[in-house]
Order: sequence, then structure tokens, then C-alpha cells
Amino acid sequence: MSEEPDVTAPKAKPKPFGRRVLGWLFEGVVIIVGAVVIAALLRTFVGQMFIIPSGSMENTLQIRDRVLVAKFGGFQRGDVVVFEDPGGWLNIPKEDPGPVQSALEFIGVLPNSGTDHLIKRVVGMPGDHVLLNDDGKIEVNGHPLDETSYLYAQDGVQVAPATVPFDIVVPADHIFVLGDHRNASGDSRCRLAAISQGDPPGQNAFIPVGDVVGASVAIVAPLDRLATFQVPPTYGQVPDPAEPAPERAILNHVEAGC
Repeated sequence: MSEEPDVTAPKAKPKPFGRRVLGWLFEGVVIIVGAVVIAALLRTFVGQMFIIPSGSMENTLQIRDRVLVAKFGGFQRGDVVVFEDPGGWLNIPKEDPGPVQSALEFIGVLPNSGTDHLIKRVVGMPGDHVLLNDDGKIEVNGHPLDETSYLYAQDGVQVAPATVPFDIVVPADHIFVLGDHRNASGDSRCRLAAISQGDPPGQNAFIPVGDVVGASVAIVAPLDRLATFQVPPTYGQVPDPAEPAPERAILNHVEAGC
């Protein structure tokens, strides 16, 4: 009888320890790079966190709150939005966060701590007729806003919606914004009477729509401040503008101050 051939497969030799370590390192680098790319994409197209630097939105927002801002879905009247400084709004000295913190903020691991963005509530959309009426309320397209649910109050006393009369129409592609703590907010009201060289009076009081990062979705830190944002019901009662938005702001009446 002939002997049967040996068909047993040869055993694979184990990889040297050095090659295994290199494989683990390569896999780790791929995972880290992938996570960074995903975080950067989320920051660019989905949402971004910001740290509140001032008390202009108290008590809706407190200093050092971390706020998540959505970069999709747009915004409407009553939303709290983050926008780039249109020029001359901020007087906060800039601090250098350092290369590591800057990189982590860029990819979205850390919230944006820069001082080149502001956060306010949208009161007027393009074409809206906004004024301080005889009853001391902000009126939009003929509807007096009930702002009692969010205006700053201390010891049971709520701040006035505004103290300096104004009557304006928001220009096309711009919005009119106010802080919830009106006594501590240098917002659109305060710039209506300003005249910038080469600009029409009051034009720098309105925020270009293109400068808006997005609408605030939630307070995500500190944990005892967790909350989501809702548009106050009073804004749902504001009618659409009667006329198309003008190319330049219409200033029926403005005075210096807030």
C-alpha cells in the first residue's frame, strides 16, 4: 500500500512583537484621525459650542454657560442666535488661548472661547417694522411683544424693554437683535443713532444674515443649567411685514442711547 500524502497546513509564524506594535499604533492613528475629521465636520455643518462671556442675556443665559448652536435649520423671530461681530460691537479684550486649545476648539472638542462672536435674541427679521410703543413695549409689525417670560428681573423688578424711543424698518438680509438683560446689553437699539463713515445712519445696528452662525439649541453645561431653547409664544403672533424689506434701513425715529 502507498502512503497517503501529508495534507496538514503549515502553521503560520507569529508576527514579531515590533510589527504587532506598529500595527496597533497604525490602527490607533487611523481611529484618532477619523474622530478628528468627524468632529471637524460636525462643527462645520451640524453644531458648535460657545461659552457665554457676558451678562447681556441674563437670566436666560449666565456667564460661562456652554451653549450648543445648530448650524442647520435656519432661525426665526424669538430665537437666540450667535453671530460674528459685525464691527465695533465688542469691547472685550482678546486672550490668546494657545495653540493646543485653539486646535481643540477648531475641531469642536472644546467650546469656542473667542470674543469675536455675540449672542442675542432675534426681535426683527428683514422687512419688520419695529418700534417702542407708547405703552413701553417693543412692537413688531403692529404686535406688542409680551417679553415677561425672558426679560431680566431682579428682586421681582423686571427691566424695561427699552427706555429710548425708536421706530425703524429692518433692511433686507439683516436682523434686529436685543439682549434679554436690556440694561447690560449693547444691542441694536444702542446703535440706531450711530453714523459710520460711508454707511447710512443706523446701518451698523443691524446684523447681516450671513454673519449668523445659527440658533441656540440647548445649554449643555454646567449640568445644573441643562435646558433647551423654545421660541416664546408671543413671537408666533407677529404678522408678516406689510411691505418687502427695503434695501436700506428705514429710520422713522431714532435717538442716541438705549
